[in-house]
Amino acid sequence: MDQGVVIDIGRQSLYIVLTVIAPVLGAGLLTGLIVAILQATTQIQEQTLAFVPKIFAVLAAIAFLGPWILTTVVDFVTELFRSIPLYIG
Repeated sequence: MDQGVVIDIGRQSLYIVLTVIAPVLGAGLLTGLIVAILQATTQIQEQTLAFVPKIFAVLAAIAFLGPWILTTVVDFVTELFRSIPLYIG
């Protein structure tokens, strides 16, 4: 196994991680933005108010996208295990 193969596997794994986590982070970001706009509009400056809606948004995104996330990661790992003989030989 040479350095090119290791770099390629690392690149693929980083791409999978970014693809899987982007919608979850987007849900948290969007919720945080909405809460910040509501706080600015109502002039409520409580720092801890933004955490609970963000947590619920991230959990809802994980619950909704969980099957897709699991399928994507399992497909990547399965393909990685299937190509082990090619990397060794």
